Amino acid sequence: MQDHKTIYFKDYQPSAYTVETCSLEFIIENSSTRVENIMEIKRCDPDSKELKLDGEMLDLELIWVDDVLYTEEMYIKTEEALTLPLDCDSARIRIINRIYPDQNTALEGLYRSGGIWCTQNEPEGFRRITYFIDRPDVMAKFTTKIIANKETCPVLLSNGNLRGTATLDNGKHLALWEDPIPKPCYLFALVAGDLGSITDTFTTMNGKKVDLAIYCDKGNENKCHHAMRSLKKSMEWDEYTYGREYDLEVYNIVAVDSFNMGAMENKGLNIFNSHYVLADEETATDTDFMGIESVIAHEYFHNWTGNRITCRNWFELTLKEGLTVFRDQTFSADMNSELTQRIDDVRALRERQFVEDAGPTAHPIKPDHYMEINNFYTATVYEKGAEVIRMMYTVLGRERFRRAMDRYFENFDGQAVGTEDFLWAMESESPVDLTPFKRWYSQERTPTLKITSEYHPDSAILVLHIIQSVPKNTRHQEQLPYAFPLTIGLLSESGENFDLITSDCILLNKTTLWITDQVSEITFSAIPTHPRLSLNRHFSAPVIIECDQLDYPFLMAHDSDGFVRYEAANRFGIEILESMMS
Repeated sequence: MQDHKTIYFKDYQPSAYTVETCSLEFIIENSSTRVENIMEIKRCDPDSKELKLDGEMLDLELIWVDDVLYTEEMYIKTEEALTLPLDCDSARIRIINRIYPDQNTALEGLYRSGGIWCTQNEPEGFRRITYFIDRPDVMAKFTTKIIANKETCPVLLSNGNLRGTATLDNGKHLALWEDPIPKPCYLFALVAGDLGSITDTFTTMNGKKVDLAIYCDKGNENKCHHAMRSLKKSMEWDEYTYGREYDLEVYNIVAVDSFNMGAMENKGLNIFNSHYVLADEETATDTDFMGIESVIAHEYFHNWTGNRITCRNWFELTLKEGLTVFRDQTFSADMNSELTQRIDDVRALRERQFVEDAGPTAHPIKPDHYMEINNFYTATVYEKGAEVIRMMYTVLGRERFRRAMDRYFENFDGQAVGTEDFLWAMESESPVDLTPFKRWYSQERTPTLKITSEYHPDSAILVLHIIQSVPKNTRHQEQLPYAFPLTIGLLSESGENFDLITSDCILLNKTTLWITDQVSEITFSAIPTHPRLSLNRHFSAPVIIECDQLDYPFLMAHDSDGFVRYEAANRFGIEILESMMS
């Protein structure tokens, strides 16, 4: 059993060395796969004298450093790493090792299932393929040559652009792939096997033609057409909404039953379990179609929010996942019904993330430590992370948010960054100080808002009282109040919205309050009649509302916000059922 040690965010240090280019050659055979790895290494820390390469379950055969063949006494090899003396600013390292995909029951790295060779490298699977600095802040340009039997593996895929194919002796053939864009090794992908496919093309906003293909288990080709349409919609939407154009000559999707994960955003070669791609257009439901459209979009959107700009370390996982979930949610809202999408997203958040946040495994969207990073692919990192992005979108508004995203892309393209870099871009356009808002990244638990109001007809004012309660964290420590946008309405008898006029609180727009304190008392003036309260419209903040002054039948009939009408109908129905049972 592997002895896991606790990893702390505070201990993070940049890598002493980086890999500028990595040239890989895979010779795939039935019993094993030979991997040749040629790396151009650059030293980042001038005081460093040793290069440590991660590697697990590898049969090491040969090592050269700058064409010098190393013998066993010249390096240190353990079950988890290979350490080489390297006191120079740059070096060319060539390593040959052998791996055994059939025996890879961990399904991390390269494995074979259902007759198909496939990789899964996030978060730390690449070290099971070859020796490498397996961390997301080491970004290299990869070239991949794959050699395999042409009959059993007619399809040979990897990242980037296809640069050539050739037929070899003994029934073998090869494919050469080049990815010109630096990426961390967790985004490396390889697929080899006998697959069916459909193809199409997409022309980008600048007139570049991109070849598209979806590969699948043979016989499933006719179930891939909805996924192809979804991919093209995603590419067009990302251009229109964020100005993000696709950057390679080809975009490939592989959808097979044997892939062990749900989906993976490998650069230019997304791999899916077939459940998330295939749809029989005669029998699939609307839910099936919308789910496929969403997951195809999610993995495509990672091309910019995750691949071109990636996370510096795994503590920053929500940097790519929370942001990309928000992007796929807003895409789905644009493609279908905005209200239905929001209702579904909030329902999922409450059923999964609120429960997680209330239990013993609660954690911030950016945890400060872990023992096993796979345990942090959670609803908190993904769904709550998306809600944190959505709150910033609400604070900034559509136009400011777009400008902030443009600044994020322009400043950090090609880099591995942290959440503070994303927040810097947001702060550059924010109308308010986001300093207290950053607690959403470091604190856990779901805040509860206890809301009451008092109406004074003589002065035509309404006083709104908001008490924010934040539970202690899992270490039984007190936590500070959160800052968040709270969208509300004060409604007349006919359901019209009264103007919100107050000097007690920042109004981000005509209906959204900026709440930063544990206790807030907000006075609204020029309210001519007793108003009805409409709270947390469009679920503007991921909080729990406690208020016994909500008139559910009135809100169902008159509120202009569809989410509040939905909430009111739910609550009213529950109250009726409870009264019938009492």
